Amino acid sequence: MLQNIRDNSQSWISKTIIGVIVVLLSLTGFDAIMNFSGKRDNVAEVNGVPVTKFELDQMAEMQRRQLLQQFGPDFDASMIEDRLLRDAALKSLIDRQISLQGARDSGLVFPSQAMDQLLLRTPEFQSNGKFDPNRFDQFVRERSMTRLQFRQRLEEEIVIGQARAGLAGSAFVTADEIDAFVRLEKQTRDFATLTIKSEPEAVTVSDEDLKAYYDEHAERFMSEEQVVLEYLELRKDDFFDKVEVSDEQLQELYQQEIAGLAEQRQAAHILVEVSDKVSDEEARKRIEEIAGRVAGGEDFAALARELSEDPGSREDGGDLGFAGPGVYDPDFEKALYALKQGEVSAPVRTDYGWHLIKLLAVQAPEVPSFDSLREKLTADLKSQLVERRFVEAGQNLEGLAYESSDLEQPAQELGLKVQVTEPFSRVGAPQGIAANRQVIREAFSPELLESRGNSRLIELDRNTQVVVRVRDHHKSELLPLDEVAEQIRAELVAERAREAAREKGEALLASLREGKAVEGQWEVVEAANRGQDGVDPAVLKQVFRMPRNASAEQPAYAGVTLGSGDYALVRLVGVNEPEVKLSDDERAMYGRFLASRSGEQDYAAYLQKLKEEAEVERY
Repeated sequence: MLQNIRDNSQSWISKTIIGVIVVLLSLTGFDAIMNFSGKRDNVAEVNGVPVTKFELDQMAEMQRRQLLQQFGPDFDASMIEDRLLRDAALKSLIDRQISLQGARDSGLVFPSQAMDQLLLRTPEFQSNGKFDPNRFDQFVRERSMTRLQFRQRLEEEIVIGQARAGLAGSAFVTADEIDAFVRLEKQTRDFATLTIKSEPEAVTVSDEDLKAYYDEHAERFMSEEQVVLEYLELRKDDFFDKVEVSDEQLQELYQQEIAGLAEQRQAAHILVEVSDKVSDEEARKRIEEIAGRVAGGEDFAALARELSEDPGSREDGGDLGFAGPGVYDPDFEKALYALKQGEVSAPVRTDYGWHLIKLLAVQAPEVPSFDSLREKLTADLKSQLVERRFVEAGQNLEGLAYESSDLEQPAQELGLKVQVTEPFSRVGAPQGIAANRQVIREAFSPELLESRGNSRLIELDRNTQVVVRVRDHHKSELLPLDEVAEQIRAELVAERAREAAREKGEALLASLREGKAVEGQWEVVEAANRGQDGVDPAVLKQVFRMPRNASAEQPAYAGVTLGSGDYALVRLVGVNEPEVKLSDDERAMYGRFLASRSGEQDYAAYLQKLKEEAEVERY
């Protein structure tokens, strides 16, 4: 099995997963899950490996952003329960650590050399088909990471993907299994149904019945508790017209913008790896022989295609493309930046082995003019200033609200208007601030209901903040029987009619199973498949759950209550399994599907076993 994992982890499946991981990372983003800044409090341990509070905070925030992206801009972020989100984030971190440890224990790795090639050839990090270190650095900075942190995180994700691809890809199915699945999938059934109608008109409900039901279920007939709120609202958009930027500020920001631009160097290399089979001395001698051939006038690119052991660049004559500082191994980079265009280095030792490096070209950074960036710089700077003013105003509002007994004083000092909501319950309102879950929780908190104080500052979204207070509180009360009598009557009638139909149907079902005939018009359905149109889903589900009948003369019977309240008797007459005739393409398609499903089940079972054996301690 382990060999299968190793073999399959090198297949197209693994390569596809690696590509998907990189694309997903660029779409959804991820933060610095690993804590490199110092020791933090631990929230869990997995086989002795700590999971830190820093990791948990970052994972929870990542999952929050993914939810917001998944559900779109209209999704109310306040509906996300922080406790549930953190529980899910901690479970995700623990599961990931277990998966990573399992992959490491299986001996799976992703070499640094392969990581270099992956980063250099990832489209998200390229401009005009070439690696762009500025795009790469921007991508990394946006996730509050260093290059080293990014590489380590990505390497871990790839190793986990290798384990999954290797194990899932080792699954297979036999021809008999394919045939059995196809027969089951294409199976049809002949049956008939006899419907016992519920008869609400035959049900009588007395006033005593109504009163008894009302008394027994009094909690169902309470009026909704409601509140009316007063609130002050801060909107970020209102601050844009209040800030101005100077040319001096723009020039300073422009200098910061162009400071990160760096010279790009196009390198090519020939690699001789050091491994269990090739010692450092042997590799060094081989690279020196190649260096002699280069010095003798042989073409560097041709020698790279013939002799280099870097599969990622060999076919391109060793060409690694353009890259800036900080991309390559430090020793490799030092040698590269000591070369003039066209020169070839002396042999260089890195963690991968021995290299010969040739500088193919040097590309000076393209510095955009100040005027071409003025509009962008202005927008960026105004956004920064507005954000600062918005945050300061929010802090000021929260402080004033805390010190005040109402909202009038904060409104006057900040030039805001006290607004009032319509009455709403704990369910909230369909629109307005009362549709926000944080506002609802705050409005019905003991602090606001009992002390009638002002709330904390509540962030509705990234651009809106409010402070609220309860103006009116309407407590829940038992509604008079007269107001809910018709509702109770309708419920009792439907319930008793449904129960009467079920009792009658079960009595008839017992008779049928004893071989007795029953009166009624049976509705016949022939050759129904599992998705048959025109058949009640509850009936169809029951039909395909029934055991095969002995013969057409000895049908099987069952019964099921329908959503309408009716009761259906089901008579299974025949089970039809077609002869399996599949083309080669169809058989291959079914084989891939079943093998994939089986592989995923194998991987899930493997993970479950790892989880059962893992020593996990939550703090």
